[in-house]
Amino acid sequence: MLKKLVGTILISSSLIAGNINIAVAANVSYAIDDLKKEFNKIYPNTKVRITIGGSGKLTAQIKNGAPYNLFMSANMKYPQSLYNDKVAITKPIIYARGSLAILSSKKQDFSKGIELLKDKSITRIAIANPKTAPYGKASIEAIKNAKIYDKIKSKFVYGESISQTVSYTVTATDIGMIASSSLYSPQMGHFKKNINWVEVDSSLYTPINQGIVILKNAKDNVEVKAFYDFILSDSAKKIFIDFGYLVK
Repeated sequence: MLKKLVGTILISSSLIAGNINIAVAANVSYAIDDLKKEFNKIYPNTKVRITIGGSGKLTAQIKNGAPYNLFMSANMKYPQSLYNDKVAITKPIIYARGSLAILSSKKQDFSKGIELLKDKSITRIAIANPKTAPYGKASIEAIKNAKIYDKIKSKFVYGESISQTVSYTVTATDIGMIASSSLYSPQMGHFKKNINWVEVDSSLYTPINQGIVILKNAKDNVEVKAFYDFILSDSAKKIFIDFGYLVK
């Protein structure tokens, strides 16, 4: 009887004081600390471990057995593939919609919008790798729809993720196409709208619906389910809005 009681106590403790491992798309890296803090107000004993990366690379890691419990992707394609392969146990649900911005560390004439990328003074443009990063795919789509792709494709410098693309934009290139969310982090506060950055016309690219799934190794894990529910809550939506995302 004593062994059974001790076992029950240990199980109960693990439910309220465990570790959860979350794979997070790079664009969410700017908002994730605020999301974790808000979650820990409700669940102070749950340690949330975050791994940041490109959605494509994280998906490959998950399919190869990486021990993540939950995946927050930069689009719906990758979590849907995990669900189709029965690696995820929940259907992908949209938690936020991302948007694109053009950023330069130098003052630019952003009244030109995306046409600015054609200027001769701009010789290097940072964009995320469209093969692995949804924001890179959206960037290429916007450029092609603006009918300037052939004129500027030789200028592209590819980042493996949107966070690396932001780094390239401010340190190694003249300008870059980035996730709007990155502009709302404290480190980016000195960049001013219409002087250093401007939003990309949303009609030029497909809305970036970002999806979340619980992975099969977290079946019946109440803390993972609690974090999942939190990300879909009004409290989390407010944080996403504060970081430039669109939410319903």
